[in-house]
Amino acid sequence: MSKVSYYTAEGLKKLREELNQLKDIERPRASQAIAEARDKGDLSENAEYDAAKEAQGLLEMRISKLEATLSNARLIDESQLDTSKALIHSTVKIKNQTNGMEMTYKLVAQSEADLKTGKISVDSPIGKGLLGKEVGEIAEIQVPNGIMKFDVVEISRD
Repeated sequence: MSKVSYYTAEGLKKLREELNQLKDIERPRASQAIAEARDKGDLSENAEYDAAKEAQGLLEMRISKLEATLSNARLIDESQLDTSKALIHSTVKIKNQTNGMEMTYKLVAQSEADLKTGKISVDSPIGKGLLGKEVGEIAEIQVPNGIMKFDVVEISRD
């Protein structure tokens, strides 16, 4: 059974664009590479042909995975979400109790996660630890070197 994932309109659009790019541009390019390699002669000793077939297989696997992800994707109506708790697509400001450092993260689906832009997956240890927390609560998060404690300072929606 496949797992349902929740996305913003922007996240779904990116997934669809990537799928269209792979199907409309990369797939014909892979077929062309196979045809060119096939024209070079004996297939049993043709490394280019083998490489082109392998690249095509990886491409088809990626397309299949994206199609499966999209078939289980659900668009989130952010206006219906509770703003008092940290949920998917919440922006959460937290303060590390150990060093006092403040960080702000947006909780997103696994495929939308991008630490450089402050988006972390709800499946990550910090994401899991923040889900359901309210402002003023302490999130105790199990990390490889122990338990980290964060104060939930602010929760908002963009």
